[in-house]
Amino acid sequence: MKKSVLVLLSISFFLVSCSKDDEASVNLSTYDLSVIDYFKEVALGFEFGNATRVTRRWKNDMNVFVGGSPTPELLTELDVIISEINELSTTDFQIELVSDTLQSNYYIYFGSGDSYAEIFPSLSNLISSNFGLFSVFWNGSNQLFTGYMYVDIFRANETEQKHLLREELTQSLGLARDSHLYSESIFQQSFSTKVTEYAQIDKDLIRLLYHPQMGIGFNESQTDGILRRILSAEKFVN
Repeated sequence: MKKSVLVLLSISFFLVSCSKDDEASVNLSTYDLSVIDYFKEVALGFEFGNATRVTRRWKNDMNVFVGGSPTPELLTELDVIISEINELSTTDFQIELVSDTLQSNYYIYFGSGDSYAEIFPSLSNLISSNFGLFSVFWNGSNQLFTGYMYVDIFRANETEQKHLLREELTQSLGLARDSHLYSESIFQQSFSTKVTEYAQIDKDLIRLLYHPQMGIGFNESQTDGILRRILSAEKFVN
């Protein structure tokens, strides 16, 4: 008799859970669903290597040290990008510029690919075909804790440099994969010199990754479920 009661309770809980997920899905717009699909495409895993397809993000602040020979325009653009990202994050995470390399956990280099390869020899084989690159590292809990990137200021023109700076820094947040969807997106797979601002869907991906309810190390199924709940809850607030 006790065993039967336990089974019934389990079935009841399962039905309630399904009802909540179904209700959340009904409240979502076509755009909401596209954000969920795009998030799962961009935020799970990396373009290169065999890293598991789970969410990764910074828990502690990203303290950025700038090296090389940045132009005043690039430094201004970096300030703009950092400000936009910080406004989109609703966790404790923020990006800050530091003047002491010992205080930094992220390095941005503006210069030639060859000089960047001298600093990071393991990337030498990627320099010739990439005007910009980023590398990030995570711990056993899938928390990002350090990284570096470069923008080639010799082979890329000024507009391309701004695009690369925004793309590589944004992908270093944990939105590490490119996509052929949305030509206006900073994550567009095809190289475009026109994208120097975030599309609305880019902003949504950043704020959802750095949302207090988004977990670190979430697989595709877990990510899908939490995104539906976040976006559904936002509709009631708005």
